[in-house]
Amino acid sequence: MTTKPAKPEDIRVEPLEKALSERYLAYALSTIVSRSLPDVRDGLKPVHRRLLFAMRQLKLDPNAGFKKCARVVGDVIGKYHPHGDSAVYEAMVRLAQEFAVRYPLVEGQGNFGNIDGDNPAAMRYTEARLTEVAIALLDGLDENAVDFRSTYDGEEEEPVVLPAAFPNLLANGASGIAVGMATNIPPHNAGELCDALLHLIKKPDAETIDLLAYVKGPDFPTGGVLVETAEAIREAYATGRGGFRLRARWEVEKLSHGLWHIVITEIPYQVQKSKLIERIAELLNQKKLPILGDVRDESAEDVRVVLEPRSRTVDPDVLMEHLFKQTDLEIRFGLNMNVLDGENVPRVMSLKEVLRAFLDHRHEVLVRRSRHRLDKINHRLEVLEGYLVAYLNLDEVIRIIREEDEPKQELMRVFGLTDVQAEAILNMRLRSLRKLEEMEIRREHDSLSGEKADIITLLNDEGVRWKTIADQIRDTKKKFGQHTALGRRRTEIGDAPSAVVVPLEALVEREPITLILSEKGWLRAVKGHNAVTGDDTTKFKEGDALKMTLHAQTTDKILILGSNGRFYTVTGDRVPRGRGFGEPVRLMVDLPNDSDIVAMLVYVPGRKLLLASDGGRGFLVAEDDVVAQTRAGKQILNVADKERATHVVPVEEGQDSVAVVGDNRKLLVFALEEVPEMARGRGVILQKYKDGGLRDLMLFKAADGLSWRLGEKTRTETDLTPWIGKRASSGKLPPAGFPRSGRFTG
Repeated sequence: MTTKPAKPEDIRVEPLEKALSERYLAYALSTIVSRSLPDVRDGLKPVHRRLLFAMRQLKLDPNAGFKKCARVVGDVIGKYHPHGDSAVYEAMVRLAQEFAVRYPLVEGQGNFGNIDGDNPAAMRYTEARLTEVAIALLDGLDENAVDFRSTYDGEEEEPVVLPAAFPNLLANGASGIAVGMATNIPPHNAGELCDALLHLIKKPDAETIDLLAYVKGPDFPTGGVLVETAEAIREAYATGRGGFRLRARWEVEKLSHGLWHIVITEIPYQVQKSKLIERIAELLNQKKLPILGDVRDESAEDVRVVLEPRSRTVDPDVLMEHLFKQTDLEIRFGLNMNVLDGENVPRVMSLKEVLRAFLDHRHEVLVRRSRHRLDKINHRLEVLEGYLVAYLNLDEVIRIIREEDEPKQELMRVFGLTDVQAEAILNMRLRSLRKLEEMEIRREHDSLSGEKADIITLLNDEGVRWKTIADQIRDTKKKFGQHTALGRRRTEIGDAPSAVVVPLEALVEREPITLILSEKGWLRAVKGHNAVTGDDTTKFKEGDALKMTLHAQTTDKILILGSNGRFYTVTGDRVPRGRGFGEPVRLMVDLPNDSDIVAMLVYVPGRKLLLASDGGRGFLVAEDDVVAQTRAGKQILNVADKERATHVVPVEEGQDSVAVVGDNRKLLVFALEEVPEMARGRGVILQKYKDGGLRDLMLFKAADGLSWRLGEKTRTETDLTPWIGKRASSGKLPPAGFPRSGRFTG
């Protein structure tokens, strides 16, 4: 097969960058305007608007029968929306799901999915029709309320926007991701929105904070409890960006013998119940919820998830608080009111701007429908006036019709009729010539004349127009407001939760463990506080040996000091247990390869630590300040080049003196109060050296004397006068019998 070479005039030479940018811009604009962002006036994306319009064309009114969804989808993709049938059907299904849409626009018959996340049946099995809410959105479509445009193939027409007598954008919300922008709007209560609209009509200068007296917050179809602060809600609606914290609704059910369990009756919006229960079960299997005994799903049509505590002494608030933090029983629903305004320009709007845009659209719809009705009335009055002329001159009219070759022109000449009047007389049925018809024509003429006067008054008086719009909004509230079964508020507006502290002991079973750290940095835990000697009962890798042990509880926080002066924190329950070699500490925390572990200790709130480097510098630090929240740890002791952190000593009650020994075997004793307390830094000089650095450091109580170990014995020196000096002194040689190693532990 050969292809024709392109003609020179068909070839356009331009830079690749320009060609790509132009095409990508066209794609981006198409995505924003024709797919992802809703219109602020009717709150619909093109696919939803075309679905409703196609169903209206099929006469699927609420009082009519259902039709197969496949028929609807076929019409939509064949006439209006040339996209995949599965995408169109999914959009249609969502409009019918009561747990997904606050005010469903489609009434479904058949399997349309459920809150567990199960898929709907195929479209050949399901049926649908419009709801009353959808009819309110479509009302006035035949009365020139909105503009129409040609469909993609030019064979038919579709509305650019719907008349929208229902505040759909905020009532049902919207979400979508375009190119470089997105939208996410939660559903709201239609009755509250109507109240806010009426207030805005009455006081056009009202601010968002005034409107929040009516719009309390989102109203999700699945209920739940909104626990966001009032300040955050105000800020979100004023700027169009923010978020809302939504929690499941739960209650405690009392059982016999003092037992109880928790029942979850409503879950947050867009959370699949099956996945939520799987997550709770996963936490149970991982033993991260020792205070929870079991979870089971007893749901039928309503949600009923039962949580059984392990013990009747468990605090329900503590249990639920942890579940809120670990599962989707609490979610944060973002607010991003990025929509297309009346001129198809995407922008983020505040609550007031969205409501104002809806009112402006309703005003334009009212004016257009009124003018359309006025044209209809004028045309009918013109016809009726021609009929009256015919009745007054009936014999002559009949003669002209019977005898004249061109009766239409003759009627117009003799009676001064218009073309429309003459045509109407010629098309009149014989049965309309009875006398009673003349009386009916006069009554209709008088009625239409009165209606015409009212419409002219409405078009000439803006105040009358806004009063009419207010009446229409009141009718909408009457149909879909808070006093109806559909419109009652479902999401409770709760208070922001107080900071319920969930103690680690409530989440982890407390038991004694012994931490074993090897020379090469492998850490593991064994049950109990039995002595670990490093003999054959404690196995290490070849070439490795015991470095240190530490008695702790599984609920303790373990502080690890690296030679780089950085503290790391691990919890006792996270340390690997069993008969293996454990796990390298460097896999638990981000300890650099050129740094070693100096010490491990159990975190004690409120205690102080004395830190020191081998350069003889150090300071006191509050133990609460060294706890790290991330794997990267927390830098506390700053060390210079070739300097390393070497000591961390807890300050026990009553200890008031510091004893330091240098590499030069000189001993210095000084008061602990000379060491400053800092949050971070290099510290002050503890002992002065010409060569070498700090060998060992010890805290003690001066009244008890200074003790050190020499072999199996312990010696104590009570008269320390020769070695007492000021901090940063050089010190003197230690007393006779001091260990040759220069360390207080021998």
